[in-house]
Amino acid sequence: MPKVDLLQGTLDMLVLKTLSRGAMNGYSVAKWIQQTTEDALQLEEGTLYPALYRMERKGWITSEWGQSENNRRARFYSLTSAGKKQLQTETRSWADVSTAIDKVMQTA
Repeated sequence: MPKVDLLQGTLDMLVLKTLSRGAMNGYSVAKWIQQTTEDALQLEEGTLYPALYRMERKGWITSEWGQSENNRRARFYSLTSAGKKQLQTETRSWADVSTAIDKVMQTA
């Protein structure tokens, strides 16, 4: 599948949705999104980590140090209740936008 650029504003939604599955380190978040989208979406460190730090400042996620799968020290991110609410908001917004785009694309 070809790589696609993320629409502005979708990164937060994708990361929040990924973390709704449970605590993960940044590498695991990027890997899960890449695998789930069959390599169509690949998050670079320079994109992902600033987003994680921003979402933590907003109170949507928390982090704590732990051991990664390969026994390295890593930060693990978890969704907060505010993050769950934000995910619901982002999901509704995405549904509205995708419905609107679909209407345009279905015209002759």
